[in-house]
Formats: sequence, C-alpha cells, structure tokens
Amino acid sequence: MELLQGFPPVAAVDARVLILGSMPGVASLRAVEYYAHERNAFWQIMGDLLGARRQLPYAERLRKLQAAGIALWDVMASCERHGSLDSDIVASSVVANDFPAFFAVHRKIERIFFNGAAAETSFRRHVLPLLVESDFYLQRLPSTSPAHAARGYPEKLAAWRAVVAPVNN
Repeated sequence: MELLQGFPPVAAVDARVLILGSMPGVASLRAVEYYAHERNAFWQIMGDLLGARRQLPYAERLRKLQAAGIALWDVMASCERHGSLDSDIVASSVVANDFPAFFAVHRKIERIFFNGAAAETSFRRHVLPLLVESDFYLQRLPSTSPAHAARGYPEKLAAWRAVVAPVNN
C-alpha cells in the first residue's frame, strides 16, 4: 500500500484558531488542495461564514481564512490508506505532523476544531501527549465529508459557526 503524504499547514503567524482534518482524501491529494472533493461541505461552510466560497480561486479562499485568523492543517503527516475513508487508514502507519514546532511559531492559537471524529481521535492519541503545556480549547465538529451524511447542511453550518465565534469576539 502506498504511503500518502499530507500538505503543509496554511497559517498566518497571528492565527488564533486551528482547523484540523485527519488526512487529505484522494480528490484533495490529486488537486493538491484542502477539501477538494466537490461534495465536501467545507468550502460551502467557509463560504457562508467567511465568504471563502468554492467558486473563488483556491489561493483566495486560503487568504480569506488567514485574514480571519484561521489556520488549516491535518493531524497526519503521512499514513497508508486505500481510498479516502478515515476508516481505511492503517493505524500502525500514522505519522503525526510536528505540532510542537508548529505551536512554537503559532503562539496565538487558542482553539482547535476537529473536522470529524477521526481527526480528534488521532490528535488526542498522537499529538496531545507530546504537548508539554497545552491549554487549548478543543472541539469536535461534524465532518464536512460527503461520507458523513448523518447531519444535513443546516445542522453542520450551525455547529461550524463556533469556528468564527472566537475570531469575532
């Protein structure tokens, strides 16, 4: 099975919020863009919350997130997985991103939001034990993945409003 490599973080030095996924899916890896799958609700939600709509060029969407104080990354730097489902990730192959180094640079991050359960579980298992002083607010949000159809768009959008709440205070 092929070892998949994730993306670098998208983060301004003054970011206060971090959104974490688990690992980019097949469509994202092909496009070299976060949340590239056309049915993933991430950019629709960011469009409704910040004006970062999918119709905008990718670089412009990322600028809108950064301007709002939001950083974007994944928990995993690499892993083995066939397909795009988090449930297909080979647990023994997971290598976490270097969060201690990331937080040393991005000192203003106060809140971490997880795009689904797999991101949260992986962060708590592989990253949190490595963080000597971690006083972050942690919250799992419903996955924006098209595979997570248990909640409709209005319910997902309502939950994801928490991401912009600390930025707008």
